[in-house]
Amino acid sequence: MKAMQKGFTLIELVVVIVILGILAATALPKFVDLRSDAETAAIQGVAGGLGSASSINYGGCAATNQVVTTNKCVKVADCATVGTLLIPSLTLGTAASATAYYLAANTAVTTNGNSVSCEIRKLTAASASTFYTATFSAVGAGN
Repeated sequence: MKAMQKGFTLIELVVVIVILGILAATALPKFVDLRSDAETAAIQGVAGGLGSASSINYGGCAATNQVVTTNKCVKVADCATVGTLLIPSLTLGTAASATAYYLAANTAVTTNGNSVSCEIRKLTAASASTFYTATFSAVGAGN
């Protein structure tokens, strides 16, 4: 009479461990750099909000014939001014920072309805020379 096998052989266990090791080695790099992906998504979200706020403000200014009016039209003359359209407002300077968003350059918008491309950045680390970046359009209004 033959005895029934009641477990896994050593070779079966080793094969399963090797397969799990290969899967872990291929999946691990995808999860290691999640911070970078999160920072990129965050700065793109801020840039999208700034672009939308600028467009909505221009619509309000167009409705008031470009007359600065409380809660309807705010004067937008440069990229930094767009940050004041958000609630709470976002102060956008040009000094490099690893803890706050800043402008690559505070480009002026000269005419109502004209738009300029503005670039916001955030350093990857305090002593880094690399940064996360995204662009938005600032539309001149109330000028």
